[in-house]
Amino acid sequence: MAAAAPNADKKAKALEKMGDDYNKALDIFTEALSNKGDMVEAWDNVGYVHLRLGAYAEAVDDYNHVLALKPDLLEAVAHRAEANLALDRLGDVKVAYVELFTHAPNLADQLLQAMHKWLADHRDDTRGMRPADVAAFDTWLQERDTVAQQSAAPPH
Repeated sequence: MAAAAPNADKKAKALEKMGDDYNKALDIFTEALSNKGDMVEAWDNVGYVHLRLGAYAEAVDDYNHVLALKPDLLEAVAHRAEANLALDRLGDVKVAYVELFTHAPNLADQLLQAMHKWLADHRDDTRGMRPADVAAFDTWLQERDTVAQQSAAPPH
């Protein structure tokens, strides 16, 4: 993996190759969609590629297409939430988390970890967010942690 490369040059080359591979995949999936625009798998893969390339708004749009075609694809809900988190769309992330917590706890746990990372990244430098919004998200996240811990606790 690129992050595990032993030095900066090798890491940069690995990241460049990974970007090239993602762009090739994007071309293939886009071609498939131009021939058949209702392919859930192609939309899902385009969304994933956009997500990994950091094209978060595009990823949200792609996952919106996926979920219009297959509303119960919870992995798409989780990935769209990840993209929304990167775009600081906290309301959409909260809605997705509640849905995942109810229907796919493992995906909710992954999103919870991503939300904690987002919060850690925004605590000292709000990155254009209102400090009150970051604080409110912190409070909401603490409440979700409590609920998640209670639901994971074995019954007495």
